[in-house]
Amino acid sequence: MIKILVDCFGGDHCPEAPVAGALAALAANPDLYLILTGDEARLKAELAGKTYDAARLEIVHAPEVIGCDEKPTDVIRLKRNSSMMKAIILLRDRDDIAALVSTGSTGALVTGALVRLGRIPGVIRPAFCPILPTMAGGIVGICDSGANVEVTPAHLRQFAIMASLYLENVYDVTRPRTALLNVGKEAEKGDTIRQETYKLLQETPSVNFVGNMESRDFLSGNYDLVVADGFSGNVLVKSTEGTALELLKKLKKDIYSRPIYKLGALLMKRMFQEEKEFMNYQNYGGSVLLGTQKVVVKGHGSSRAVAVEKCIEQAWRMETSRLAAKIETEIARYEHYEE
Repeated sequence: MIKILVDCFGGDHCPEAPVAGALAALAANPDLYLILTGDEARLKAELAGKTYDAARLEIVHAPEVIGCDEKPTDVIRLKRNSSMMKAIILLRDRDDIAALVSTGSTGALVTGALVRLGRIPGVIRPAFCPILPTMAGGIVGICDSGANVEVTPAHLRQFAIMASLYLENVYDVTRPRTALLNVGKEAEKGDTIRQETYKLLQETPSVNFVGNMESRDFLSGNYDLVVADGFSGNVLVKSTEGTALELLKKLKKDIYSRPIYKLGALLMKRMFQEEKEFMNYQNYGGSVLLGTQKVVVKGHGSSRAVAVEKCIEQAWRMETSRLAAKIETEIARYEHYEE
């Protein structure tokens, strides 16, 4: 039985989405035990009338909520009774708890995880790695997507190592084709950091490095993993998600602009529904924080129940694959670089 914490407050659809996602995950996985943190009265009200295995569900009262505009360093000192900080402290202190899922403040989650949980030995900086669908029908991960705005080549190499192991062990991607996000495909492109990282990745046997990638090729299906600094990676992910959503809106608007388009859309209704589901980021879970002592998964702030369920599934698969131990072993193979 694997125990996972679910922070039920802080996101846009809390506590409805985390509770519904948690119950769906419990129903799908008999080896799962969930601990919900948050205001006990509100959580019990949300659970009222719902069918679930009460022997595998626990509530920990945490009345405070962290706002996205609060300073992370203040939060970890002053809001120990918040749903997120209570979960992080429980994750640190209890050996029987394996992971945490949260849709709350990204800054507070990263800061809390680093200060309270610590890093896997040898890891310089943990990094986020979300998963998106590709036009070839597969998936592509990007690491980092927001945890580290300023990086060194050593950071980027570790991101590549950790994320490659993540894709191999959680998504069964054999030898993930790994690219470096850059302004051009040629080896000499980019700034000094990108040029030095290119050379380092070429010298890293455990990473299947295939060269630089321009942002327009992100969803092409030609790559399984993209390595980037947190600033560039975050911009790439959000611009990609935003473009997909706006295109869907325009398509819907155009369909309703003429009767003949409506008729055609009616005939293609099933296809449009499939495409909408394919492009819906909610179906791909959250961003895992690679490099911390225990598993942490950050769901999108607007996550609905299905996204929370996927986040819990990600956390469960990371723990069952013993990913942290594999990261520690692989990182130790390479020379340690100071931050």
